[in-house]
Formats: sequence, structure tokens, C-alpha cells
Amino acid sequence: MHVRTAQPASADSTAAESANDRASNQVERSARTRSALLVSAARGLSRYGYGNLILERVASEAGYTRGALYHQFEDKEDLALAVLDWVQENWLREVGDSAKQEPDPVAELIALARGHAVFCRRDVARVVMALRVEFSGQDHPVGRAISRISEGGVRRVVRLIDAGRRTGSIPPGPPARVVARAFFGALEGTVIQVAGQAPHDEALAARAVSGVLGLDPRGAMSSP
Repeated sequence: MHVRTAQPASADSTAAESANDRASNQVERSARTRSALLVSAARGLSRYGYGNLILERVASEAGYTRGALYHQFEDKEDLALAVLDWVQENWLREVGDSAKQEPDPVAELIALARGHAVFCRRDVARVVMALRVEFSGQDHPVGRAISRISEGGVRRVVRLIDAGRRTGSIPPGPPARVVARAFFGALEGTVIQVAGQAPHDEALAARAVSGVLGLDPRGAMSSP
């Protein structure tokens, strides 16, 4: 008859801790890989668009193989959707949430414009603008994701315009939804045309949306 010798409790504890460390390290490595691939893909989508995006190049520029990319994402569509979510999360944290701290609707709208200009100084941040044109009028998952993101921004600006008009800080004019769309059109057009011209991009973005809102643009041109 064989008698099983019990392992010391300390040995079991050490083995468990080692397994937990390995699992934690694997999760961290996976997160770093995913982050690097998202940055590379965002840069590629901004520069070349969806149709011309080459997955091997995305992986190579991130420092990984194509196999590593497919371990994280099913295909190009899945990657593009993940990039859109990632960019939107960063925009909300860096621009949207910060602008909410402003004391009134006009100040929040101007902060959104200035913050967006600063955000778009990084080429990875222009994904939504680049893909909106490419997927215009198409029924495609990427196009639908862009529409969802854009609609969220329009709704926010509509609420701020309505609030500003109620207090008299924003003059009456066309329907708020029409003005909100013009707000983003003026903002994105300005940011694209003056890309790389910091700090003028920030001031000009504020001036562009001030004109759309019917405000005196001179206040928006002042330095932050």
C-alpha cells in the first residue's frame, strides 16, 4: 500500500502564486500587444483608409507578426471597429469629459472645439474623419459605427445649443440639429486644413464653430 505524502502548505501557496503571476504577465503582454496594434491600425486607417489598409503592415509597424494580429482580431473589419471604439474612448476621456467641466453651454462648446483640435494633432486621432468619407452612403458595420459615434456628438451639441438659446447666450437661428451638424463640419474642415499648425489650429477651430453658432468669434480667438 502506497501512502501519499502531503505537500507542505507553503509549497502549494508558492505554486499558486507562481501560476497567478504567469497568468497576470500573460494578460499584461496581451494588453500591450493589443494596444500597439490599435495604435498602428489607427495610424494606417488615418493615412490610407480602410480599403488600402494592409494588415501585414499594421502588424509589422507595431512590432508583431500577422499571426499576433489575428490572435487579437478576427479580420480587418473587427480591427477597424476596435480602433473606432478605442479612439472614441480616448476622445471622450481627453476632450469630452474635460469640456463638461466648463460653467456654461457656450464655454463647453468652445472647449469641445479647442480640445478636438488638440486631440487631432496626433495622426491616430483622425480615423473617424477619414473613414466617414470612405463609408458615406454605405451599409457597412464600420459605416454604422461611425454614424453611431457621429450621432452621439450631434446629440450632445444639440443639447448645448438648446440650453444656450434658453439662456440667451446663443442667438436664435436654424434648427439646433442643423447647426450641430454644421458645427462638426466647420470643426473637422478647419482641423484638416490647418493640421500641424499648432497653436493656430486650436484658436481657428474655436473661431470656426463660433461663427456657426452665431457668436462673436473674437473671444474665441484669444489664447487659451
